[in-house]
Amino acid sequence: MSKNQELESCPVDEPDCHWLTELSSLRSENSELKLLVTTDTLTGLYNFRYFQENLSIEMERTLRAGRPTSIIMIDLDFFKSINDKWGHEAGNQALKMAATVFKQAIRLSDVVCRYGGEEFVIILPQTTLPTAVNVAERVRLWLEQAVVEFEAESFTLTASLGVGVFSKDSEYTRESFVDSVDQYLYQAKQQGRNQVCHVDYSTLKSETSVSAEEKSALFGNNQDE
Repeated sequence: MSKNQELESCPVDEPDCHWLTELSSLRSENSELKLLVTTDTLTGLYNFRYFQENLSIEMERTLRAGRPTSIIMIDLDFFKSINDKWGHEAGNQALKMAATVFKQAIRLSDVVCRYGGEEFVIILPQTTLPTAVNVAERVRLWLEQAVVEFEAESFTLTASLGVGVFSKDSEYTRESFVDSVDQYLYQAKQQGRNQVCHVDYSTLKSETSVSAEEKSALFGNNQDE
């Protein structure tokens, strides 16, 4: 029996331990509080606070181990028009549906968060840019194919996405890294929306030493690592 198990067992000849019940209750309340602090109540995704904490951890891991960390920033296209046409409850349904699609489209190792409003962000640990772009394209396509059902109406969504990578040699802070990816998101919106934009390959190659296989994945094959 482990030390923790011994501590959580009643002493001999003492069948009822009130302190054990209280300990269990405190642990449950602590878990619930932690969930509330890190979770977006509408979508059930992780929230902005969790995103900041988790991204800092992954970037530190990249600096130590050398494996890149990528992120995908997502903005739902023309979201305001949904609220204007069908009301805020329809907008809420759209956000929840988008969250469901994102969770289904990403890999087990990825973390999807609600960044704020109609913006979302996905952290991809130990992931090169070509793989991140493939994930982003899958997210975009799956969202485009999904249908939001609201009362007697139905409608579809699209999104603009920006993708960036943080490598061991990067000089980004967490804030500047996010800002750099946000610029690619802005570029996707400016170029017509419903598309993925990312760093130029020639720049990426000099900074992260992309292999021939990764180049093939980015420009040819559409397979994940």
